Amino acid sequence: MARTFHRLTARAVATASKPGMYADGAGLYLRVARAGGKSWVLRFMLDGKAREMGLGGVAKVGLAYARRRAADHRLLLSDKIDPIERRKGEHRATKIEAAREMSFDDCAAAYIKAHEAGWRHAKHHQQWMNSLGRHVSPVFGTLPVRVVGTSIC
Repeated sequence: MARTFHRLTARAVATASKPGMYADGAGLYLRVARAGGKSWVLRFMLDGKAREMGLGGVAKVGLAYARRRAADHRLLLSDKIDPIERRKGEHRATKIEAAREMSFDDCAAAYIKAHEAGWRHAKHHQQWMNSLGRHVSPVFGTLPVRVVGTSIC
């Protein structure tokens, strides 16, 4: 039996209102939630495990673009590459790159904010701020974190 592709039409996507999954073919589905929200889902098997990957909401991702994205992900699957893990890796790389572009002062402030709840006294916050402001910030506080190292100049 031949597989059928492109079962859905733009009109069918726009008018679908009953909650459920509507197949477009080759693992691409339109998911309509009970509350009425619509999103695209790619269902696939990898190493004997069933997986679902969200491709975005209908408001931002149209039918043609969802089909293109699904096709791209199926190409990855043909090479035994998990598209979900690949997307997570790309997001991590983006966050790491953004963190490298932060200044040392920005990172220090984020560190203090993340750890101050575990400090015993509120004065520790002020001690950290004073020490960093007096000794570190004037030297390399405005430098990006990626250029700060342990080597001696």
